[in-house]
Amino acid sequence: MKHIKFKKSANAEFSKTLHKRVNDHFKVSQTKKYGGRPMVIKTIFMLSLFFIPLGFIGSGLVSSVWLLFTLYILSGLGMAGIGMGVMHDAIHGSYSKNPTVNKYLGYTMNLIGANASVWRVQHNVLHHTYTNIDHGDDDINAPFFLRFSPNAKRYWIHRFQHFYIWFFYGLSTISWITTKDFVRALRYRKMGLLKGDFKKVLMKISGWKVLYYSYALVLPLIMVPLSAWIIVLAFLSMHFVTGLLISLVFQTAHILEETSFPQADEEGIISDSWVTHQLATTSNYAPKSRIFSWLIGGLNFQVEHHLFPNISHVHYRKISKIVSQTAKEFKIPYLVNPTFFSALGDHVKMLRQLGRA
Repeated sequence: MKHIKFKKSANAEFSKTLHKRVNDHFKVSQTKKYGGRPMVIKTIFMLSLFFIPLGFIGSGLVSSVWLLFTLYILSGLGMAGIGMGVMHDAIHGSYSKNPTVNKYLGYTMNLIGANASVWRVQHNVLHHTYTNIDHGDDDINAPFFLRFSPNAKRYWIHRFQHFYIWFFYGLSTISWITTKDFVRALRYRKMGLLKGDFKKVLMKISGWKVLYYSYALVLPLIMVPLSAWIIVLAFLSMHFVTGLLISLVFQTAHILEETSFPQADEEGIISDSWVTHQLATTSNYAPKSRIFSWLIGGLNFQVEHHLFPNISHVHYRKISKIVSQTAKEFKIPYLVNPTFFSALGDHVKMLRQLGRA
């Protein structure tokens, strides 16, 4: 990948004004940028939603097929909540002022079968820095049968991707717990983005996955008095629900008709500043839905998250007013869909468009 740079001089006054206003908001309100008690409550809730159903399954008391599937899917909802509302803040360093707290709560990513170290590179470094830039943003670097950028090569099969993509969204966390972390760890090592003894890195990834499979699948296979194929199917159903939820939450903020997919020039320069680039490539949705926002870790305010990843998502609703007003003053587009379903509809339109042109 060519080293990509942004024009710092572009809209510099907007960036300066925006950051000053957001900082002033925290000073005037005498609040900290971190999560505090609301994040502790959410953490307890989401971890409980994940582990308690698994605990019942592993106890051997579950003999009903429908109860087994229900408990696994409930655990999947907790898994999604941990990924979007706990681990996400922790790995960005916005959960707590204490780096040790962030470090250990970041390991909740490992507890749900993925790997925090690999995800940190994929998300914090590549996605947040090079949002919607082909070959830069790893979230849009998809297998050949999926096309998330108008700058990516188009194949005939993409004409149908808006029909079959839901299946692959559902497989996303299954990919995480099996091959994805190893494949990306190898690639990031070659890119110089993953430091340290690579054998130890692989051993740590493997060790965490063994732990996860032990309580999420192996123990149920031993304790639940049902056929193994039923238990495995219920386990996969949990991941399918989780993968679908997480994919839709993230994709409906970036892969839209309204968002931009800029390309660097021959010298690797993006014409926008990094701040205005984030506004052009990211969209909010459902800004009035408080319950929905709580459940998905404030990720309906993706614009604010991309601009201020060091601020906990519990503050996004309030600072979104500052961001939208400042963008309006400087005549910079601030993208937002009124509901999640309108964003989802736009996402489907974009997938169809990407399959045809």
